[in-house]
Amino acid sequence: MKNLNLNNKKILITGSSGFVGYFLTKKLLNNYSDIAVIGLDNMNDYYDVRLKEERLNYLLKYQNYKFIKGNLADKDLINKLFEEEKFDIVVNLAAQAGVRYSITNPDTYIESNIIGFYNILEACRHNPVEHLVYASSSSVYGTNKKVPYSTDDKVDDPVSLYAATKKSDELLAHAYSKLYNIPSTGLRFFTVYGPLGRPDMAYFSFTNKLRNNETIQIFNNGKCERDFTYIDDIVEGITRVIRKAPDSEVPYAIYNIGNGNPVNLLEFVSILQEELINADVLSQDYDFESHKKLVGMQKGDVPITYADTTKLEKDFGFKPNTDLRTGLRAFAKWYKEFYSEDKSNE
Repeated sequence: MKNLNLNNKKILITGSSGFVGYFLTKKLLNNYSDIAVIGLDNMNDYYDVRLKEERLNYLLKYQNYKFIKGNLADKDLINKLFEEEKFDIVVNLAAQAGVRYSITNPDTYIESNIIGFYNILEACRHNPVEHLVYASSSSVYGTNKKVPYSTDDKVDDPVSLYAATKKSDELLAHAYSKLYNIPSTGLRFFTVYGPLGRPDMAYFSFTNKLRNNETIQIFNNGKCERDFTYIDDIVEGITRVIRKAPDSEVPYAIYNIGNGNPVNLLEFVSILQEELINADVLSQDYDFESHKKLVGMQKGDVPITYADTTKLEKDFGFKPNTDLRTGLRAFAKWYKEFYSEDKSNE
């Protein structure tokens, strides 16, 4: 691996107003006073745009941050951006997220996750960078029966279009690394959660529904397990990875970033409700049982996600370790503050 000094570097972060992009951008700007970060985001309305605006407005306070509103699929924009800015490092986090949404809206996944990433690769080919880091997903493991999931496992049985696009990104990156010597590292994230997160994720959507006295559906009759990974751990992992670029004959690498501790959904809901009461989001006497419904497995879902992070620990000396209660407590406190009585959480 080649060590990279981030001082005086110019970094492109796509999806910089997204959940992971925002926290990564903030961390880099706080840790490196002489770094320059260009953020690209299309600010789409897949979920509540106010969250993206909240993140963006915070980042705009930094003098060494520049924001560009644009679409990854706009090849001319991407090419112009790379030619003008001469990036040292690229972190591609922009993507159309969500497993279930991909079943009803496939076009957006092909545009953002395939065409958009291809445009990034082409731009890196013609405007060489020291390191391309990009977001993959634990969903690439599909129906793998062996757990925990290792990056050495086969990933050729995706159960959603979203998963298929993320696996495609890994294949494209490998081809470009091999053909054009682009140092690239893919990161398979496992169920990222935390404050200022995505409202389509279970912990957030459950909170919205419970607060509105709606019923939450717990899939696979509560027998699903998820490897919940707190946002700070994800960002710490990305930051460490950015600083070490693969330099083997084919400069390509893949890592899991997950907590390595899958939690049953019923246990997850139990912890969430306790923390929502503690944060005064819900009343002390809230009747949870009447607001819970066990349902079957959803199309595109898998029963368990479970990260083997041995490779990440070995190469970067890091393992995510924030426990679920600590993370959900931070989320509940933030939620209470952000969705005050005069704000709608629709």
